Amino acid sequence: MPYTQTRYIFLLRIILSITDLLLLNIAFFSSFYIIEFLGKSLNPLSYQKYLVLVNLIWIVSSSVYRMYHIDMVKTIETILSVTWRSLVLNIFVFLLYLTFTNDTFLSREFLIIFYCLLAFFLFLSRFFGSLFEMLFTRQYGIGIPVAILGNNATGNKLSDFFSNSRNFKFFGFLDEPNDASSLFFDSKGKIENLTIEQFKKASQLGVKDVYVSLTPKRMHDAKYLLLEAEKQCIRLKFVPDFLGTIETPFNISYLEGFPVITLRKEPLDDIQARFKKRLLDTGFSLLVTVFILSWLVPIIALLIKLDSKGPVFFMQNRAGRGNQTFKIFKFRSMKITDKASTFKQASKNDDRITRVGKFLRATSLDEIPQFFNVLLGSMSVVGPRPHVPELNHQYREIIDKYMVRNFVKPGITGWAQVNGCRGETTETSQMEERVKYDISYTEKWSVMLDIKIIFMTVFNILKGEENAY
Repeated sequence: MPYTQTRYIFLLRIILSITDLLLLNIAFFSSFYIIEFLGKSLNPLSYQKYLVLVNLIWIVSSSVYRMYHIDMVKTIETILSVTWRSLVLNIFVFLLYLTFTNDTFLSREFLIIFYCLLAFFLFLSRFFGSLFEMLFTRQYGIGIPVAILGNNATGNKLSDFFSNSRNFKFFGFLDEPNDASSLFFDSKGKIENLTIEQFKKASQLGVKDVYVSLTPKRMHDAKYLLLEAEKQCIRLKFVPDFLGTIETPFNISYLEGFPVITLRKEPLDDIQARFKKRLLDTGFSLLVTVFILSWLVPIIALLIKLDSKGPVFFMQNRAGRGNQTFKIFKFRSMKITDKASTFKQASKNDDRITRVGKFLRATSLDEIPQFFNVLLGSMSVVGPRPHVPELNHQYREIIDKYMVRNFVKPGITGWAQVNGCRGETTETSQMEERVKYDISYTEKWSVMLDIKIIFMTVFNILKGEENAY
């Protein structure tokens, strides 16, 4: 449900932003006088330029973390979290400015006292603000007065939401339990007198909005309810009851006014999310290419050539995003044979693996040329591992949701791999486990999750992995 902004929340955001700037300036001037009290002479005119600077940096840092956005003032926990991050960013940017400008005029003691005071003031204001809010809401019961019509599964979920939200004053259900099937209309499609009376009673109690939970087959009757509710100056908001027909969580978006139901959450379906991921991929891959591949590739290439005949790189068709085939780059780790090229998974003690290849596979160095694939755009640093088309054809018929993993770009490493799903898959259950992790990744993706997986991958490589062969 979208987060509703009441006058109280709107006012809270304004007060919070003004108060924070006021506290910042109080902390600045207090620090100045504390330093002078401790016996250090300061020039007031020289410090004025820093006052303007810290105010500007605070405005920028709080904007970066959207501190005063409606989503960030839902709970005291979110306010405290975003306050802490904004404060850290403010300190970092200010110190960065002083470093690059070689500005040594500002004393260290002043900086320490200023930011300690600022942190104290900010978190003290949050504490008293939350205390005031608790007392105020208890005393006056602020919130939009609402009720529910439709005592069914969806209605009960709405009830839990309204009961636990500080933005709503919940009056309860307008209908009796276990009566949802014949609640609103008689056999001729006319509104029952009972429902009309319920609207009148709700209006007398001060209810402004009534949320109506209807099954899809009864949505065409919504107009009758709307007419009667508006006669009582009540707004109706319809919440389709899909819980009996659609079991999985779903999202509703709009396409030129048409409601579109999506049964799977896909963060990377958003262009901004894909841009962030591509930015991370490109930046990280360039660093690896410049600082690692530039000297490591010639060394590994020489070792491969000395160990066995054949090319340095091994290229193979893999299934990528949208099940589109692309060529994957790897260091060759197996012997070249004259046999017909048929796909066969590598297994433990596989006699096709060369001596150098065994080392490359154990350390995952055979995968490192795939950073070239990332730069070319066919792969990502993090994502489901790309399978050969033969595996896709095999498992798509026997594992439900298997092809969901191909909704996103494949990765050099993935959520399944850092959770131990590596090596040969001899049982269908092993592949099912990988698919479970891959789908979880596509539905829960974030930049921080990618960074976490990268760190976990490095850690696993350093400690060694049993299934890396």
